[in-house]
Amino acid sequence: MTKAIRFLLFMSAVIAAVCVSPTLSPAQQAAGLANFLGRVEPAQVFPEADRFGPLQGSPPVAPAYQRDRLLGYAFLNSDFVNAVGYSGKPIHIVVGLALDGTIAGARLVEHKEPIVLIGIPEEKITAFIGGYVGRNVLRPASVTESGTSVDIVSGATVTVMVMGDSIMRSAGRVAQMRGLGSAQPEVTAAIPPAMRTIDMTAAENRDWESLVGDGSIRRLHLTVGDINEAFVRSGNEAAAARPEPGQADDTFIDLYTAPVSVPTIGRSLLGEAAYDRLRQRLKSGQQAILVAGNGTYSFKGSGYVRGGIFDRIEIIQDQETIRFRDRNHERINQLGADGAPRFREISIFAVPEGTELNPVESWRLQLLVQRSIGARDKAFLTFDVAYELPERYVRTEQRAVVADTPDVLAEEISSPEGTAAQERPRNIETAGLPEEPLWQRIWRSSTVDIAILGTSLGILTGIFFFQHQLVRRPKLYDRVRLAVLSFTLLWLGWWVTAQLSVVNVLTFTNALITGFSWDYFLLSPLVFILWTAVAAAMLFWARGAFCGWLCPFGALQELTNRIGRTFFRVPQIRVPWGLHERLWPIKYVIFLALFGLSLYSLTLAEQVSEVEPFKTAIVLRFVREWPFVTFAIALLVANLFIERFFCRYLCPLGAALAIPARLRMFDWLRRYRECGSPCQRCATECPVQSIHPEGHINVNECIYCMHCQMLYHHDHKCPVVIQKRLKREKRQAMSSPTMQPAGRKAEITDLPDGRLQAVPARSADPLK
Repeated sequence: MTKAIRFLLFMSAVIAAVCVSPTLSPAQQAAGLANFLGRVEPAQVFPEADRFGPLQGSPPVAPAYQRDRLLGYAFLNSDFVNAVGYSGKPIHIVVGLALDGTIAGARLVEHKEPIVLIGIPEEKITAFIGGYVGRNVLRPASVTESGTSVDIVSGATVTVMVMGDSIMRSAGRVAQMRGLGSAQPEVTAAIPPAMRTIDMTAAENRDWESLVGDGSIRRLHLTVGDINEAFVRSGNEAAAARPEPGQADDTFIDLYTAPVSVPTIGRSLLGEAAYDRLRQRLKSGQQAILVAGNGTYSFKGSGYVRGGIFDRIEIIQDQETIRFRDRNHERINQLGADGAPRFREISIFAVPEGTELNPVESWRLQLLVQRSIGARDKAFLTFDVAYELPERYVRTEQRAVVADTPDVLAEEISSPEGTAAQERPRNIETAGLPEEPLWQRIWRSSTVDIAILGTSLGILTGIFFFQHQLVRRPKLYDRVRLAVLSFTLLWLGWWVTAQLSVVNVLTFTNALITGFSWDYFLLSPLVFILWTAVAAAMLFWARGAFCGWLCPFGALQELTNRIGRTFFRVPQIRVPWGLHERLWPIKYVIFLALFGLSLYSLTLAEQVSEVEPFKTAIVLRFVREWPFVTFAIALLVANLFIERFFCRYLCPLGAALAIPARLRMFDWLRRYRECGSPCQRCATECPVQSIHPEGHINVNECIYCMHCQMLYHHDHKCPVVIQKRLKREKRQAMSSPTMQPAGRKAEITDLPDGRLQAVPARSADPLK
């Protein structure tokens, strides 16, 4: 009851801290363009600019000039959209937007992202941001063209997603608010534009040649030579040095696409029956796109194989980007149109619910072509298939004139420099910008990974609840533990990089002080789910549920130590108890130092937190500068001789978890009165020496590996259980009728394996 009261008091304090912590206004959270414009030269965001003009509007933009000619506007992304990164702080980027809606330049001016502060070279982030230069935020490309080559920044997925998303969304908002390019308000006529929709009544069967001929089907054909030349033009020497094999005129990919939700196109390509089935599956207004391809390059991509994500194609319309998962996909074998060629891959993709594609407006299918340039890095090129629905499939209706339209137009005409557009939220709402928060899009794209993690957490919970049934079978227990540790290292660690860190703790506590928001904690769904599970598990099993089973670096230590002991006979060093007891407080000192430092400077604390080798060994898989790799390898070498050396003495995350874990409400680890006096077997065999010589288990240091519980039930290792077994076997032997012949008594003898056996007693008469 006392523990329950302590836990309730602790949770009340946390809730109170969240409620009373000061909430900063948006103006306070964003430093503002005026504070950062002095760090940027005009030519860095507008190559031809020589000066910035005075700030205009709210949020502010700075006009950029070449002498007296207006080139566009510079603005701060965080002034217009949520640009909060994983650190909980905004990522500030000054962006230059030309008058036609094209991004002229972008420069990262300030951030607090720990993965970028240490571990990711600055030039990689600069190259990623530079990949957005030249993109028009208002209209899709009108012709098929290759996009900018952008290298994926390994280990900084959330950070670069926030950067790219904030650049495009903020640029779209500025374009709409300033009336740039195609976003300029139409004021030349008082008659509303005509409404264009698909003509659902037109349905005819057409052959392949006619569909391709009038643009109903669009094509992208790339040869091996085209791809090799494109990577050479991209300027990426590493990618250019790894050309595609084959002849220059060999087909790399021959791609076709068409909207099969349009009746004539769908019936012609799929056939009557297949088209009717498709229409029944689609919701009202939902569209479906057919993609077919031949060649050596698959448009489905490797992501589809591993988790249902089609990572090589996407649909782009205005500011909306549509990506597909396996649930949106249907594979078909052959097209039904007369004269249609056979394709190696044919797929129908339904536009996901909650996402809209206007089929009568221009859109483009973007193909991502990737090329490995190292152990982990890849270079990417994009190629677009622009699509415009032929007018023969479109029905045009003139909308009625709304009575107040002239007044609205007059208001806009009288507003200088788009002021009306700035003050009227409807212009932003109708801009076609994706208003869905970034974290929701990340969660939707991670459905398969979330399902795998949820299933594994459910299995692990079952292991904990039924631990005593498991540890009674030592071989099964050992195999289960090996399987869980391997899954934790390979999938949870190296594959999806969901390694928890003390940085998460520092960021959370800092957010309670400076303005709490869930949005940036939700940007990494697997890490968020893991933290939720760990918080719940601490009530039952203290910190050991994470440290012993769900920490990828902990799994790496235990597996490497086991390999060293088993196959290479590495001697194990047992640290004397007096020294061991004085070494384990070091990790608490490290954590308290980091926590205190974070109150002064979170950035500095994140840099010092490199005492954790998690980023090097797990997130970046040892692909890093040599000092970090050397430090991580040194810890693993020490672990070969002292199992879980880092966990025992240096891990600040383990210390951070141990402090609130003192509030646990249950004690699942069983002990005998004889444990510690006289028996020391559990204390001797504990892999992290968390059992005191007197038999007490220090829960702060226990990793909940259950080895002591296996010994607790082992009838050939635990003295208490051995005595119980011997007595039981003695009773069974004494009561066995087969071992008690008439007139003779039985004797109990010990067998070599420790079991007891009853044998007929020898007669005292030597003649018998």
